[in-house]
Amino acid sequence: MSLQLHRPDGKGGIEPRPVKETNWRAGMLSRRWGLNRRNGQLPELKNPEMEPTSTWLAVAFWLGLGGLTFVILVTGYGLGFWR
Repeated sequence: MSLQLHRPDGKGGIEPRPVKETNWRAGMLSRRWGLNRRNGQLPELKNPEMEPTSTWLAVAFWLGLGGLTFVILVTGYGLGFWR
């Protein structure tokens, strides 16, 4: 029993709520989704917030971060900071 399918009847009990069959595909009939377009293809939806990072820049970042971490650890142990 779930409250989604049942509701209070006002007398302290619950009564079943009739299930409504909604056709979610009816909302997909927009021209934007390609069903009603001339060529029948989906439109190209660009995401201006997503600019992929180039591979070489990502590799350089992680190698640089690893190198910096290594230098900090070696310097810290060499100076006796971490004993």
